[in-house]
Amino acid sequence: MKDEQLFAVQRQEQLMRRLRLRGAVRVRDLAAVMGVSELTIRRDIAALARRGLLTRVHGGATLPTQLEATPGCHRRPPTPVLTIGMVVPSLDFYWPKIVNGARAAAAAQRVNIQLRGSSYDPVEDRRQILRLTESGQAQGLLLAPNLEGPGAGEMIDWIAQLPVPTILVERQTPIWTPTPHQLEWVRSDHALGLELAVRHLHSIGHRRISLVLSKGSPTSAHLALGWDRACAELCLSGGCVIRESVASDVPGHREIIAGVLDRCRRARVTALIVHSDPDAVSVAHYLVQQGVRIPDDMALVSYDDEIAHLADPAISAVRPPKGLIGRTAVEMMTARLREGPYRPLQRISILPDMVVRASSAGAPDRTGKLH
Repeated sequence: MKDEQLFAVQRQEQLMRRLRLRGAVRVRDLAAVMGVSELTIRRDIAALARRGLLTRVHGGATLPTQLEATPGCHRRPPTPVLTIGMVVPSLDFYWPKIVNGARAAAAAQRVNIQLRGSSYDPVEDRRQILRLTESGQAQGLLLAPNLEGPGAGEMIDWIAQLPVPTILVERQTPIWTPTPHQLEWVRSDHALGLELAVRHLHSIGHRRISLVLSKGSPTSAHLALGWDRACAELCLSGGCVIRESVASDVPGHREIIAGVLDRCRRARVTALIVHSDPDAVSVAHYLVQQGVRIPDDMALVSYDDEIAHLADPAISAVRPPKGLIGRTAVEMMTARLREGPYRPLQRISILPDMVVRASSAGAPDRTGKLH
């Protein structure tokens, strides 16, 4: 179903691009170009017409008229349709819920979204952003660029000089930047999300907790910050942080997990927080195969909550507010475009949720064993 929805979105975006270029399109021509049936194109046109993005005519569609007249009265011109470009690093894990939230807000705000993927590649980030800006079709941009590594400052400078307003999504610049480079953003408060996980485990009696951080994720730095803060406030030893990717598609993941758990045994750890879900599920499978009981011998909490509920036992997880992030980003951009440059800049952090499931339903005794 998700794939079908994504294909429909891509078709509709292509349809709108052709319509803006030509002013009118025919069902027969679109069906031939896109390789789908004429019935499918008619359904797409009907969906776009309901959003006010085009006008249906016999055999095709045209751009909306700027003034509609009815006998005996005159209507105000409709609000011009805005187009927001959106570049995200992935169209599968994590980001689809953000995109869905953005599309829901776009429908409510009567704006159009042009979606692009960049695969966490800074070069591809720039290429996709330039395609959106040079076409002149996007009046604003929602971006999730790679801001890791030595090129981050240069990327921030480049984005700040783009010719259209820009809002970062699940990304942020350093708290202070030169005035011309001030950017808006909306993001999950991942540091607080990690604190929620630590405090949950602490509240049920765990005092020896370990954190496994996925390598190469922009989220990891925020999680490490939340870990340090929670450990300091709760007087926990914060030294047991392991930076390893242990998902089942990582070569040698079983050996890596064995090494992680050996470190945990030596530190008498009774609870693990693992980022992200594929890694946590991989750890859970390994524990069960080794006869380690969850949560009796080892409690487990994941960070992401994409597939944590599918594990056996179901894994407790911190759930970032992905749909709300997408909706908020579109609402911020729409307000920016409609209110203009005098609107105050906004930087919004939204709190995740802690979802408690069977994998952390227990408390350790004084020997470090769970009962």
